[in-house]
Amino acid sequence: MKVFVGAAPGVGKTYAMLQGARRLKEEGLDVVIGLVETHGRAETSALVEGLEVLPRRMVEYHGRAIAEFDLDAALARKPALIIVDELAHTNAPESRHPKRWQDVQELLAAGIDVWTALNIQHLESLADVVSRISGVVVRETVPDRVLQQANDVVLVDITPDELIQRLHEGKVYVPETARRATQNFFTPGNLTALRELALRRTADRVDDQMVDILRQKAIEGPWGASERLLACVGPDEVSERVVRRASQLATSLNAAWTAVYIEPIGQEGDARKAVQIAKTFSLAERLGGDTMRLQGSNYPDEILRLARRENVTQIVLGQSRAGGWRRLIGRSLADALMRQAGTIEIHVVPYEAPDHSAWPKFNLKLSSKGLGVELSAALASVACAVGVGEVLTALLRLPNLSMIFLTAVLFSGGLYGTRAAVLASFASFIAYNFFFIEPIYTFTVAQPQELFALLIFLVVAVLTGSLAGRVRDQRESVIKNAQVMQSLYDYSRKLSGASSVDDVLWAAAAHMHAVFGRRIVFLVADGDDLQIRAAWPPDAQLDAAALTAARWAQQKNEPAGWGTGTLPRVEYQFRPLVAARGPIAVCGFEPQSPDQPISAEDERALTAILDQTAIALDRALLAREAVKAATMTENEKVRDALLASLSHDLRTPLAGIAGAATSLRALGDKMSAAERLELLTSIEDETARLSRFVANLLDMSRIEAGNLKVNRDLVDVADVVRGAVERSRKAFPKQPVRVSLAPDLPFVRGDDRLLEQVLFNLLDNAHKYSGDSGVIVHGRKEGADVVLSVTDEGPGVKSTDLERIFEKFYRGGRSDGRMPGTGLGLSICRGLIEAMGGTIVAQSPAVKRRGTRIVIRLPGAQAKQLEMRPAS
Repeated sequence: MKVFVGAAPGVGKTYAMLQGARRLKEEGLDVVIGLVETHGRAETSALVEGLEVLPRRMVEYHGRAIAEFDLDAALARKPALIIVDELAHTNAPESRHPKRWQDVQELLAAGIDVWTALNIQHLESLADVVSRISGVVVRETVPDRVLQQANDVVLVDITPDELIQRLHEGKVYVPETARRATQNFFTPGNLTALRELALRRTADRVDDQMVDILRQKAIEGPWGASERLLACVGPDEVSERVVRRASQLATSLNAAWTAVYIEPIGQEGDARKAVQIAKTFSLAERLGGDTMRLQGSNYPDEILRLARRENVTQIVLGQSRAGGWRRLIGRSLADALMRQAGTIEIHVVPYEAPDHSAWPKFNLKLSSKGLGVELSAALASVACAVGVGEVLTALLRLPNLSMIFLTAVLFSGGLYGTRAAVLASFASFIAYNFFFIEPIYTFTVAQPQELFALLIFLVVAVLTGSLAGRVRDQRESVIKNAQVMQSLYDYSRKLSGASSVDDVLWAAAAHMHAVFGRRIVFLVADGDDLQIRAAWPPDAQLDAAALTAARWAQQKNEPAGWGTGTLPRVEYQFRPLVAARGPIAVCGFEPQSPDQPISAEDERALTAILDQTAIALDRALLAREAVKAATMTENEKVRDALLASLSHDLRTPLAGIAGAATSLRALGDKMSAAERLELLTSIEDETARLSRFVANLLDMSRIEAGNLKVNRDLVDVADVVRGAVERSRKAFPKQPVRVSLAPDLPFVRGDDRLLEQVLFNLLDNAHKYSGDSGVIVHGRKEGADVVLSVTDEGPGVKSTDLERIFEKFYRGGRSDGRMPGTGLGLSICRGLIEAMGGTIVAQSPAVKRRGTRIVIRLPGAQAKQLEMRPAS
């Protein structure tokens, strides 16, 4: 098996695979294409021609036919080599194997060589890494052992800039899909990270092959000590990340690894935990690791005993979920292992607590979770104050300890708010009276002044605690407002760079998903229906009820769906995005829980985001309409110019032809032979002129449509120049043309017919402006290029118009004294020269502070190309 690996779609895996297959086919090997996905790429489709292709198997799925790889037909055909693309593909239901890589394994078992292709993100061990890098969940994966079993791994690699350029050129996806891809998955950062993963994994594969060769040939070291990893797992969410991280480390270190679970002694089994452990062990086995179960009560000792027995060099475990006090005294598993591990390295995978808030960005709670926590905090702070007071009383016998209790009140208010401060105030009042005012350990106050001081203390404590709590509450509010403002500022910056409707919608979807953490969809009217134009995640879909709610929101200009009076059972809430012209789009967002309404803060943030989105959308629509209006205006100008050209420049030769023909018909017998000859010559000249105008129009349409086919033959420039000059002298016998060609002009690659047409157009254009002074054609060699120039001594061209003269329908001079022509000649010349790989520019003044020179530069043919030229 040979696997062609790439960092992303479009790097050329299938193209490289088909190129190699064609070479083997030409050498006589029996090669068959089982399945190849060309994705509409013309270059890839061309390589399929001439190779035997097995018919696909048609499968009915949800009312539509799906074309799948026919495994049975491939086994019956049994070629020497079969091409099976898209290794990570999931087969249609009721197929023999759920995955295509299992089809490939059956082909290999039958003795058939297989070439296949794989993107690096589809490797099982890298799926979560790619998801974090790109934000796109990888749903189709291939076990790492499949790649490890391959005989050859070929890395097909191009730079991110080249891949993005291929996307823009339509060589990977259709234009609309390609544009969205460059905004989401195909960003330079994502592609660079994926490219690094592909390069590293392929380098590991090459290293494995070198080690195998050294072992087979018994070549002695130096050999490094072998690494072995141990992954400690449990019945929690972080264990799967631990397993994946251990697999990645083992792959990069070429090391074996084991996943171990220690069952506590004397505890009854939990079915839920057993299912989680089985799932984790299954993942470890798919990633190429061993699994082991142990029993024990002292986890650190059991793990380290196993590690030393199995010569483990590195241990991977998840971050402890022990409380702060346990971590502080070093009682967590990670802390215990690090104290006792010695030379064994410890890798701790951070624990990511699940976020149950529907709007995590704005529901940051710096305060307590409820009255119970606040009361506990107040009592704890007062208890600490009592302890400190007892110590100080025993040591210093202070007469007044009210400041200590006031500190406890301020502490409670500063951390837990006003309510905690008031609770601490009353608790301090009671504790101060009970423990420190005579008679102690009673609630009786012996002296009136002590009672007065105690009451004053209570009032001061309540006031200061309330102020501290208020400051704390204001701080929390300021932090929340700052977060909201920062989020809106970041979003406004994103919108400022969004120029089209889709750009705005995708930016809004990505931002709202990042802020609220839920599914987001944006719909825009397409005729009489709504279509999803942006969503996050990108594959989000809506059912019929949700679409009905979205239409209601657009038509009635009011919210619909969850949390409203219209279709409240729909899982999304849809809100219209309203601009000055009315609803222009609909946003749907999914809440965390259908039983919890949106808070006031989240409502304000959501409204602000949607309002900004509506403004940006309105701006994008206005910009699009402005561009459309400008295009229509430009089209009107072009149409007017074309009509003016047709009415003036095409009607003039027709009038001359018609006049000459009428004269010949009416007075032919009365005219002399010389007069008749003159009229016939006039007809020929005007017909040739008309033919040139029509040919220019046809050539321009072919260039713009992309249908112009240019030969790449070896062309003798000197012969082409002489041919064009001869045509010019016949067409304009009264106009002198001087030719100066260097004797060492090299051949060029191009089309001699089109190059002659270019030179004739330039001569025709020069004759119109040069008068009787004539035209000069010059040719020389500059480095490896051939430079041709056509120079006239006419009035010249303004420096500001040197580039404009190559535009369609542009002609120099005033509208009331213009030269004949359609204004297409130079535009056609540029299109033809650029099609042959050259350049064309205008220079003015050219001679004696007047005139115009058109300069053509064509690359000369290389020596190897000249050797291929057929003998004349």
